[in-house]
Amino acid sequence: MVEHVCLLGGGDVMELRQLRYFVAVAEELHFGRAAERLMIVQSAVSQQIGRLERELGVELFDRSPRRVRLTDAGVAFLPEARAVLGAELRALAVIGDFVAARETVLRVGTSRGMGDRLEYVLEALKRRAPQVRVELRSEGTEERLRRVADREWDAAFVRGEVAAPDQVRQIPVWRDELVVAVSARHPLATGARVELAQLAELPLYLTSRRNNLPLVDLVVGACRDAGFEPVPGPPHSSLQDTLAALGAGAAGWTVVYAAHARQLLGTRVAFLPVMSPGLWLPTVLAVNAAAAAERQRHLVEACREAGRVDHDS
Repeated sequence: MVEHVCLLGGGDVMELRQLRYFVAVAEELHFGRAAERLMIVQSAVSQQIGRLERELGVELFDRSPRRVRLTDAGVAFLPEARAVLGAELRALAVIGDFVAARETVLRVGTSRGMGDRLEYVLEALKRRAPQVRVELRSEGTEERLRRVADREWDAAFVRGEVAAPDQVRQIPVWRDELVVAVSARHPLATGARVELAQLAELPLYLTSRRNNLPLVDLVVGACRDAGFEPVPGPPHSSLQDTLAALGAGAAGWTVVYAAHARQLLGTRVAFLPVMSPGLWLPTVLAVNAAAAAERQRHLVEACREAGRVDHDS
């Protein structure tokens, strides 16, 4: 969405996104960090700041190879830019409250492997707000966060600690346990739990770090804490293919969310909890900070209710 805020001399139009970029750079005093915070490329930030300066007819930043700082014009402009963005949030909240009272569809982005956790959420939400209909959507983590930031979706589940746009608020809802999956034919499959050190000689089937940074860092870091470097398995294709290979007797192991494992029936693969402290990733519900709290309330309460369900065997 391109948002125009006012007309400047010569008929030029200032955009709200330019103000957001300006405030981010003013607070970070670094174009690269501001771009990371906004989850866009640095060149786009520089381009829009330059365009804003041309439209205003002043330089807002003193740029040097070693540092970035606000000019006197930038210092004067900053509180007014923040005021405009604050007014935007208040205006969106007002219309959000209006829509919330009438709309009964929630668009929610899901994460892979949620398993029965998602069932519990939907059941709890149905009890709390039977008039609400949920539309589940699936995208990668960054795309989920973008759609929430742009208010295309009402909420999205996200695992691990990830950077999110300024418009997104992350509400902790539960911790997801990861269990080890091995062939049911492997001697380890006869145990109730497993120590990671027992897996040191087996290849680890795992997605690439760029696909799921929090999960990969958690698993590899836990292996190193247990005293070994995991043996790389074959190139990753999909969890379904990996479980099929393990079920057919392939030597190796992988990790699966416990909530997902509880839904996987069959005896060819064994799912084993890891010895204390185990493997866990936090799960948050990402919502738009400017959206109506009333619209989110039932979903947040349903998530917290699902998070209190005891899944321990």
